[in-house]
Amino acid sequence: MTTPPSFAPRLRTVTSADEPFLFTLYASTREQELAAWGWPPAQAELFLRMQHQAQARHYAATYPPEGHAIVEVEGVPVGRQWLVRTSAELLLVDVTLLPTQRGQGLGTHLLKAIQAEATRARVPVRLHVTRDNPALRLYTRQGFTPVPGSDPASPYLELQWRAPEGDAGTGGG
Repeated sequence: MTTPPSFAPRLRTVTSADEPFLFTLYASTREQELAAWGWPPAQAELFLRMQHQAQARHYAATYPPEGHAIVEVEGVPVGRQWLVRTSAELLLVDVTLLPTQRGQGLGTHLLKAIQAEATRARVPVRLHVTRDNPALRLYTRQGFTPVPGSDPASPYLELQWRAPEGDAGTGGG
């Protein structure tokens, strides 16, 4: 018997009120990198705000907002997911969790839900991840494989996942 996870994540649409949380979440992904640089806190925060705004502008200009969601557990924001749905694929633009939420199965739960959706739609899931990102282990465990022709010099690795042949998302696999 499988023990159900102790969390019940819920995805909800991002609103402008989420901006402070989204900045905190972004900054959490750069903590180790900035600590190594040894910058004073004010300089680090200015840099993080500029980088966060640049990423937000790029994502908003490139991807439809419908797939941008806040991940909540028990009504509390703990992460975000940006998933672009097309007739050809599901593109996982971003999935980020607060450091306190990492390594507890929440990322696996979110990823499995995306894979189930892709299976039902009969499309692959594609994403990009930095080669040194700890989440790469999660993606590999969940069956993601490198896309042939990826540039080995790039800091990013393009991965994809396809449902096993014969699995139409009916829950039989």
